[in-house]
Amino acid sequence: MKSDNYTLDETMLPVGDGHTLYVQLWGYSDAAETIVFLHGGPGSGCSDKHKSLFDPTKQRVIFFDQRGCGKSLPYGSLVSNDTDHMINDIQKIATHFEVQTFALTGGSWGSCLALAYAVKYPQQVTRMVLRGIFTGRQSEIDFLDKGIFRTSYPEVWQRFVDSVPAPNRDDPGGYHMPRVLGDDLAQAKESAYAYNNLEGSLISLDDRFSAEPFDKFDLAPTKIECHYLANRCFMPDGYILEQASLLTMPIALIQGRYDMVCPPFTAYDLAQKLPNAKLYWTVAGHSGYDRPNWDLTRALLADSPR
Repeated sequence: MKSDNYTLDETMLPVGDGHTLYVQLWGYSDAAETIVFLHGGPGSGCSDKHKSLFDPTKQRVIFFDQRGCGKSLPYGSLVSNDTDHMINDIQKIATHFEVQTFALTGGSWGSCLALAYAVKYPQQVTRMVLRGIFTGRQSEIDFLDKGIFRTSYPEVWQRFVDSVPAPNRDDPGGYHMPRVLGDDLAQAKESAYAYNNLEGSLISLDDRFSAEPFDKFDLAPTKIECHYLANRCFMPDGYILEQASLLTMPIALIQGRYDMVCPPFTAYDLAQKLPNAKLYWTVAGHSGYDRPNWDLTRALLADSPR
C-alpha cells in the first residue's frame, strides 16, 4: 500500500520467528473507534482498494500484510505461518499502537481469522463486520476442492478436472494440493496456477475473471492458501462454531447468496450460534467488490461509535 495524507504511522514490525510485518495505521487520529482490517487468502495481502471501505476523516484503521504476504518479510514463507501465530501477530500490532480494544473486519479467510482471534481474546473486540463467511471446516473446504459448486458452474469444474491426468480426475484437488506444497517448483507453479484459476473463476458473480499469463503468475499467495487449507486452517474441525457462544459482541455477517467459494450454509450455521449477530444476505457472489457486498460492508462499518 502507498502512503497518503491520512497515514499516521507506517512500519515494518518484527513479530518473531524471522517474520517482519508491514503495518499501516491510517485515518483520523482522534477517531472514537480503531478498526483492524484482515485481508483474505490466506496469502493475498492488503491494497489501497481496501481503504475505500472506510472514511479516513472519521475512522482510524490498521492494515497489515499477514505472514508471507504483500510487503511482509520473508515473502512467501510458510515457516511458523499458521493461525495461532497470526492471532499473536494481531496482539503484537495492537500493543505496538497501544490499542486496548478495537473492531475487526474482513472477508473470506479474513472473517475466519477475525473469529479465531475473537474466540481467544473476546474482551478486546468491540464488534465485527464480516463478509463471505468462512470458519475453516472441512465441509467448507470440500465445497470448493470437491467441486460441490459445480451444479452452478459445471464448466469451471470441468476445466479443473481437465487440468489433471486422466487417472487422477476423480479427485483433482487431491492431485494438485500436494504438488503446490511440494519441492518441485515447476510442478508447484503448474498446480497452483490451475487451483488459482479454479477459485478465480468463481469469485465474482458477473464472471469478470481473466486468467493472467502463466509466465507472470506468482506462486506464493496460492501456496500459502493451500498450506492453510491442507491443514484445515490449523484448527480442530468445527472449532469456531463450537466456541461461537463466547462471542457476545455485536457481529454483522454479510453473505452473498451466490457465493461459490465460501458456501452460504456457513454463514447460516454460524448465525444460529452467535448470541448477538445479524445475518445480511446479498444478491452477490464471493467478491468483496461485488457492489451489494461492497456497499453493505461500507455502510455497516460507518455505523460506528461517535
